[in-house]
Amino acid sequence: MAADALPAGALEGVRRFNAGEFFEAHEAFEAAWRAAAPDERDFFQGLVHAVVSAYQRGRGRPVGAERQRVKALRRLAPYAPVHRGLDVARLLAALERPESDLREELVERDPQPPVAVEEEQQAEHDERDPGGDPE
Repeated sequence: MAADALPAGALEGVRRFNAGEFFEAHEAFEAAWRAAAPDERDFFQGLVHAVVSAYQRGRGRPVGAERQRVKALRRLAPYAPVHRGLDVARLLAALERPESDLREELVERDPQPPVAVEEEQQAEHDERDPGGDPE
């Protein structure tokens, strides 16, 4: 299986999914699935099922959500723990909990350590106050 990063369309799918834009995420993952090599089609189709499960849950359709959740688990499991930079193990763990919000779990695995909270807050402050004016 490929160790490359997600293609641009699939990255857009992740972004849209995490923003709660399920239809657009579905379309992006479906396009990636159709363009994928045969050994990766299940991976992208699993992402499609995960999106549809979240969409169905949000619409109050538990039976449809459950069917899609089970399909996503089956298709994504062979790609754990990480595939194309996506933390598949984390997504699978969330899919195992039917009530979880998958938008918090479909993430890329960052190869670098996280930024300390203080550094992140300083960066946000710098963005809000680019002129360096004292508060």
